Amino acid sequence: MAVSLKKGQKVDLTKTNPGLKEILVGLGWDVNKYDGGKDFDLDSSVFMLNANGKVNSDDDFVFYGNLKHKSGAVEHMGDNLTGKGEGDDEEIKIDLSKVPADIEKIDFTVTIYEAEERKQNFGQVENAFIRVVNAATGEELIRYDLGEDFSIETAVVIGELYRNKGEWKFNAIGSGFGGGLASLGKNYGVNV
Repeated sequence: MAVSLKKGQKVDLTKTNPGLKEILVGLGWDVNKYDGGKDFDLDSSVFMLNANGKVNSDDDFVFYGNLKHKSGAVEHMGDNLTGKGEGDDEEIKIDLSKVPADIEKIDFTVTIYEAEERKQNFGQVENAFIRVVNAATGEELIRYDLGEDFSIETAVVIGELYRNKGEWKFNAIGSGFGGGLASLGKNYGVNV
């Protein structure tokens, strides 16, 4: 049974699941009562970070424009342009055994495409979640359902995997940002 987390909680991933190598990170959301005439296009992105919390290069930013990390450790499964349907809206495959040694954290984010132009924000999004699944068995290991405590934010750091004494752990972050993907990218050291 999956461990259900609250904002700020941290949990072991590999210590409690010995031999875990490949995981699937699923992200999902619904748009609440919004009728602005434009589709809501939310995009998940992954930032692979060093000990200073920054990318080593722009290659460590995996998103709809760079679907696979050069190491093969992280692969974005593609952009869902509307978020319609049940279950995961976007998925990311991670092979923990291929994560480069200098990567200490893997942050999972969601941003709203053209948020300013479309006058959209996370106050108009509900039922957002991130879940970590054992890719070999399909078992959901961790789930974090974000609350409805966003308003004008256009980007959210949902959660992160991080190394701790040779093991991988998961941290439920749920932190909002203004300025969308550009602001988030600058924060992590990506040349935007």
